[in-house]
Amino acid sequence: MSETQPSIGELLTATVPMVRTLNLEYVETTPERAVLRLPDQPEYHNHVGGPHAGAMFTLAESASGAVVLAAFVDQLSRAVPLPVRAETTYKKLAKGPLTATARLGRPVAEILAELDAGARPEFPITVDITREDGDVTGDMTIVWTLRPNS
Repeated sequence: MSETQPSIGELLTATVPMVRTLNLEYVETTPERAVLRLPDQPEYHNHVGGPHAGAMFTLAESASGAVVLAAFVDQLSRAVPLPVRAETTYKKLAKGPLTATARLGRPVAEILAELDAGARPEFPITVDITREDGDVTGDMTIVWTLRPNS
């Protein structure tokens, strides 16, 4: 971004305390996709020596929020993005650093058309959580909405 405008990662790191707490790293952020990394940190391990499920959930949810903000940053004066619901599946033992890759599940133009029509659009973000070896350890689908400002 420019010198006067922070990147999505800088903005979220500055405004969301859990991002700072877990030391999440923003690798890539676009309106269609975000990639975040959770470093391996023993203070956030579970009973089997991998990242705690809560840390994994926060990683995935944060990646979904980065996509939403990147896609709709120009709409913040008229709508607030909010998570509605999430479903998480833990598939394999997670060890070491993890990467979350989030993808917007509907076209931005379609979502904005609903907002323009006076609706409160809902849209899914899918997230894969992977280990360094590329194996998927979990996934999340989180549904977001754009709540029009009153």
